[in-house]
Amino acid sequence: MYGWGGRILKVDLSKSKSIVERLNGGDALKFIGGRGLAVKILWDNLPPGVDPFSPENILVFSVGPLTGLPIPSSGKLVVATKSPLTLGYGDGSIGSVAAVQLRRTGFDAVMVKGKAEKPCILLVGDEGAEILDAEGLWGLETFKVEEELKEEHGKEAGILSIGPAGERLILYANVVSQGGRAGGRPGIGAVMGSKMLKAFVVKGSGTPRVSDPEALKRLGSEAYREILEKPNYNFWVRQGTMATIAWSQSHGVLPSFNFREGVFEGADEIGGDFMESIKVSQRGCPNCNMICGNIVRDSEDAEAELDYENVAMLGSNIGLGDLRKVAYLNRLADGYGLDTISLGNAIGFAIESSEKGVIEEEMEWGDFQAIRELVNDIVEGEGIGSTLRLGVKRASEVIGSESWMWAMHVKGLEVSAYNCHSTPGMALAYATSPIGAHHKDAWVIAWEVTRGGGGYGEEKVDKVIELQRIRGGLFEFFTTCRLPWVEVELSLSWYPRFFESATGIKLSLEEMYVVSDRIYSLIRAFWIRELAQDWSRELDVPPPRWFRDPPSKGPTMNSKLDYGRYMEMLQLYYRKRGWDGEGMPTKATMRRLGIEYAA
Repeated sequence: MYGWGGRILKVDLSKSKSIVERLNGGDALKFIGGRGLAVKILWDNLPPGVDPFSPENILVFSVGPLTGLPIPSSGKLVVATKSPLTLGYGDGSIGSVAAVQLRRTGFDAVMVKGKAEKPCILLVGDEGAEILDAEGLWGLETFKVEEELKEEHGKEAGILSIGPAGERLILYANVVSQGGRAGGRPGIGAVMGSKMLKAFVVKGSGTPRVSDPEALKRLGSEAYREILEKPNYNFWVRQGTMATIAWSQSHGVLPSFNFREGVFEGADEIGGDFMESIKVSQRGCPNCNMICGNIVRDSEDAEAELDYENVAMLGSNIGLGDLRKVAYLNRLADGYGLDTISLGNAIGFAIESSEKGVIEEEMEWGDFQAIRELVNDIVEGEGIGSTLRLGVKRASEVIGSESWMWAMHVKGLEVSAYNCHSTPGMALAYATSPIGAHHKDAWVIAWEVTRGGGGYGEEKVDKVIELQRIRGGLFEFFTTCRLPWVEVELSLSWYPRFFESATGIKLSLEEMYVVSDRIYSLIRAFWIRELAQDWSRELDVPPPRWFRDPPSKGPTMNSKLDYGRYMEMLQLYYRKRGWDGEGMPTKATMRRLGIEYAA
């Protein structure tokens, strides 16, 4: 079998054992890899209704047939599990040396269950896994963990680790690599912590077996060259995603003051132009020639990596207009292993709750010292931090006093950095994301604002589904980075050619979109199975703030979503997906997609 390693490594931490199984060829063709393979493994192996922190929960590390190949931005892997934050499907993709090294082992996925008796490291190599002692690393921040593991296992080792947030089961703890690459927003770091798994270390020695190495090498070289010639390339390398601060400000969609507003007076002080003036270096993922990790020195003169999401959520969303201080908070979060998007939401939620007098703690927008202490309280579980570590959905349930009205989440996952009072298409994208309110699957807002933002109907529904098939499907199952296509407009037509050279299998983009639809419907089935009687179409509705509290200034002043028109758009989305009026895939849809066993 070309293109795939053809093996899955199954590890039981409770028994300190691992076994190697062959990858089912039918699953490889139906789900390809990455996210697709991860959800299939979870569906087949996870007992329904399992507590996410139970030893029975399963953690999956998976790659795709294009991961690690000499093509643009192929250094990505997927981490997936049942989320402790949402209780549904949760995943994240991380650009890391670990992706390339996992591919070199010949394993397409590593499946981990059980719980170790004491802190451990999972070391994966060509022949299988070793479970090593990690008691000396327990309690350390992610930066120090990686430094020590590099010394022990070599600089070429791929390392994913958790910090104190994961160890303490904070529900939005994530997984960190390479000093600032992070993924797994829905609490995947906490699941690692529940298993006493401090780090995943991988070292392979093989070369992925592909169908036509010469064609692949030639295509990769041509695609790399095309990227360098793109008109937006030089600006992208200078600012990366940080240019989005100015863009969001100009269109009134920059989350500010817990998503109350779409503009921020200090936007220039946290934007891409200012970042350029203090940038000291850059970092990138393996096999990437359009690196986007911008490094600045923070308020304590330490290096911190910035991108749009963490700056918006730890800057404008909490009223902080000092980029060096924002960078410090980002570094603090990465060291602890806290998701910066959820953290920015939790802080904004807390400050607004203080402002409205529903909590005793006194906090003000942009108060850096108080915010810094709050982050530490979240990690230590002290004061209001013991509630905020649950995520804003559960925190609002604890606090009460109608605080649910300013808890910004979908299905329990906090909203990422786009304010959607005026953009129903992006609101739909958040609401129907496979993991909760995340932009990665369908960043439709750029397309939407060029058409005037507001407005409901079929064209927007079609665009959300199209982008979900590409961004949340194709790039997640191949498992490569979407940014060459998104940011410099590398044509999608490259990817069927890459796939054919790797596997010898010819698939059109349309056939790949069917794979995407299959994955989306199986993920949806997973959610429904796990939430059972709690499932409702209301789970596909964005936060109440966007329907009730219009911004008071900027281009989107006085705008808000219309609930009735949104629900009509949601029903149209369901029909086009082949799901019923409650958002459940029909039996006919499951048969058409070849997943009738999930019905």
